[in-house]
Amino acid sequence: MLARLFLLFTLVGVSSISLADQGEWSGYVAAEWRGFTGSPLDSEQQGDTTSVSAQAEYYREWENGKQSFRFTPFIRIDGRDTQRSHFDVRELNWTTVHQDWELTVGVGKVFWGVTESQHLVDIINQTDLVESIDGEEKLGQSMLKLSLVRDWGDIDIFILPGFRERTYPSRTGRLRTSAAVAVNHAEYGSSSGRDNIDAAVRWSQSFGDWDIGVSHFSGTSREPRFRFAVDHGRTVLIPVYDTIDQTALDLQATKDDWLWKLELISRSGFGDRYTAATGGFEYTLYGVTDGGADLGLIAEYLYDSRDSLATTAFANDVFLGARLALNDEASSELLAGIIVDIDDSSRIASIEASRRLGDDWKINLEARFFSNIDKQNFLSGFSKDDFVQLELAWYF
Repeated sequence: MLARLFLLFTLVGVSSISLADQGEWSGYVAAEWRGFTGSPLDSEQQGDTTSVSAQAEYYREWENGKQSFRFTPFIRIDGRDTQRSHFDVRELNWTTVHQDWELTVGVGKVFWGVTESQHLVDIINQTDLVESIDGEEKLGQSMLKLSLVRDWGDIDIFILPGFRERTYPSRTGRLRTSAAVAVNHAEYGSSSGRDNIDAAVRWSQSFGDWDIGVSHFSGTSREPRFRFAVDHGRTVLIPVYDTIDQTALDLQATKDDWLWKLELISRSGFGDRYTAATGGFEYTLYGVTDGGADLGLIAEYLYDSRDSLATTAFANDVFLGARLALNDEASSELLAGIIVDIDDSSRIASIEASRRLGDDWKINLEARFFSNIDKQNFLSGFSKDDFVQLELAWYF
């Protein structure tokens, strides 16, 4: 109910302006093909798929930038997986900016984090898992965000009504857990269910070469745990969204060609309080080719104190990767990496590449390869889902 009031307030706040005449539209339309190199683990799962997606953004500001309105809808239509076909409002908010404070009301997206392999501290928005298994794509979140600018740091205060459940592939979709997730039977630790109102606060500051953020979140976990159940004679996973408290630290130090990064959380609500961390470095070699390309070498360690009881695949893992930026006119980029489980040697390798084609087009390549996946590993459901994905997008 409160989430609807926030949206109403957002629309009322901009109702006096002419959106069609004075704002700017931008966005893209894309066609995607995803091809799998082998047969699925479950015979019910289907093979290669094609889809189309589109995202638009309307942005309008007035009073010399002190007031602004943003609307960002997103849609995907998938040729095989009905649950991957979805519509979401990524952003729909009004922002007012003043000398030492800023207020945003509506649906928004907020990113916290510094590491490459995973973002432990990034907890405001829910993961849109049907878009990508790397957790980078997020659903819009209803929020009231108050930012205070002080000499001793910036404070962001969030009130978060209207919980969003994580998206999952259907039973016939690929890149799903061994048993399908019964998204319509989600359970909650709070008696208020998805109507529970969450809250968060974050302090951030820069000290020379150091950027630091300290945050606390109290509310419904964006990451569910699962319990097995039987639904119409089939084994399914029931997502359980516990009520948690999470205190987090994100830290980045820029030392010449080195970036040192750390994300650390302490969380209660999943049973005993536990800690998790991701930390490492990125070292950049500048001008490695005659064309002026830069090569970044990345190494990170991923830790979770719950070990085998963790609700993530990354409890004792190492990530090694490389980022190549050609710095050419087409903005060609490549990111490749591998995560290795130290305990059972399970491995997931990834490649992401992109290149502009002229002024309005862009081609994106993504690939994931799973090898030596232990049957007890959290990634076991993906063990037969090696894939290559191509996307061609037109930007306007």
